[in-house]
Amino acid sequence: MDALEIARWQFGITTVYHFMMVPLTIGLGLVVAVMQTAWKRTGKAEYLRMTKFWGKLFLINFIMGVATGIVQEFQFGMAWSEYSRFVGDVFGAPLAMEALLAFFVESTFLGLWIFGWKLLRPGLHLAALWCAVIGSAVSAYFIIVANSWMQHPVGVTVVNGRPVMTDPWAVFTNNTALVAVPHTLLGALGVAGAFLLGISWYHLWQRRRDGIDTAGADGRVIPGEDLELPGRDRTDHRVWLRSLRIGAVVAMISFAGTAITGDIQGKLMFEQQPMKMAAAEAACHDGTSFSVLSVGDVGSKDCSNVAAVIEIPGLLSFLAKGDFSTDVKGVNSLQSQYRHAYGTNLPNNPIYGDRAGQPIQYVPVMEVTYWGFRMMIGFGGLAALAAAVALYLTRKGTVPQSRWLMRLAVVGILAPFGANAAGWIFTEMGRQPFVVAPNPAMAGSVDQVFMFTAAAVSPGVSAGEILTSLIVLTLIYAALMVVEVRLLWRYTRGGVASAMPELTAPHSGKGDGPGDGKQSDDVLAFAY
Repeated sequence: MDALEIARWQFGITTVYHFMMVPLTIGLGLVVAVMQTAWKRTGKAEYLRMTKFWGKLFLINFIMGVATGIVQEFQFGMAWSEYSRFVGDVFGAPLAMEALLAFFVESTFLGLWIFGWKLLRPGLHLAALWCAVIGSAVSAYFIIVANSWMQHPVGVTVVNGRPVMTDPWAVFTNNTALVAVPHTLLGALGVAGAFLLGISWYHLWQRRRDGIDTAGADGRVIPGEDLELPGRDRTDHRVWLRSLRIGAVVAMISFAGTAITGDIQGKLMFEQQPMKMAAAEAACHDGTSFSVLSVGDVGSKDCSNVAAVIEIPGLLSFLAKGDFSTDVKGVNSLQSQYRHAYGTNLPNNPIYGDRAGQPIQYVPVMEVTYWGFRMMIGFGGLAALAAAVALYLTRKGTVPQSRWLMRLAVVGILAPFGANAAGWIFTEMGRQPFVVAPNPAMAGSVDQVFMFTAAAVSPGVSAGEILTSLIVLTLIYAALMVVEVRLLWRYTRGGVASAMPELTAPHSGKGDGPGDGKQSDDVLAFAY
């Protein structure tokens, strides 16, 4: 057993799992804030119902994200102590600001929002939610600043072999971070958009299956009511239709935004981590053509068995340089460049353990970079296409009666999750063999900063200990996944009434929010 490989698997599993909650929290939080703003401005009942239903699902996901995120920081000290020692002087500032400023703001104001439905004035209550949403975005910014420094170290000086921050402004305005932040936030909106679309489609389909909504001769919806069931009235139809169409528009806008920011990010990667982008394109040789499909052994370290089947001339140059004629260095040329700049073998230092003195493999796992890059784009594009189709199919006020279309819409919720996960796996694994990638602008400088992943693992932790924690954490996370999915499914199937107990209680007939004077007085009803 290899402690390094097991530690990488552990960090990969826990981080990807945690990140499944993060984009939904960020994206859905913003959408819920907009919905409550619409209710505050218009007073329309459907916006309040939308706020409470989607807010309920947002809270379930938020608390699971907190529970799974706590593990991340412990891993730095337990499994990656050498890495923590190396980056500590730089990471201290952004991570402290994330925990002490952004997360405290987020959690404090979210608590005010949860328990303040009857205690705060509507304007203050809405402001609390917006503060929480802004706090989550700021929290993401600080985390991405830290991660971007690993991708492109700036603003430091090397003292006794360790980087020390000398220019905080350079660290916090790292161009890698300034592009990654909007790219990540837009990706989060894509997750929220598909989430709204899939769940709303299910409820509209269910209303048609139960005969509540029908279609006229012109195909337009005729909303109905089932007064025997709480919340299944005409307002309920407006809730799902508006949620679906909002989700579709959000998904399409987010894809366009991620495409634009992703293009900028790609050009930065060609400058800052050329090997990562060359491996992502299976660009084995210098040239200008982009490989739409390559076959052969994409795991080959010298690309000897890789052949491009479908290519687009000039597109690789455009992605890298913004023109169609500049030759872009391929994997084979970059291998020689990396060996000359950073060495051919790992140093003979005890910190590398059994890997000391071994040849350095500068080509990342190309199966991951090549297909991960395409899965990221493919899943995102699929979600945007589905959103456009959904807008067209619901133009007459309801969804088709097809059960298979409903199932596709629900399964389609996973597409942007897959795009986000594939993007982060590509970003992190494409950086290998570095845990802190070198900044090419510092090549040959005494201040050059980089760290091989082989040097980052904790030297005093055995492979058996890390394997034990990997198994335990994986089992715990699997149990938490079951809990979250069951909770989300339970409240999703329950519809608006599951998030608004006041709809099931005797009331004046409206039951659409605070002010009817006859809803439940239990302040915990919304939270739990």
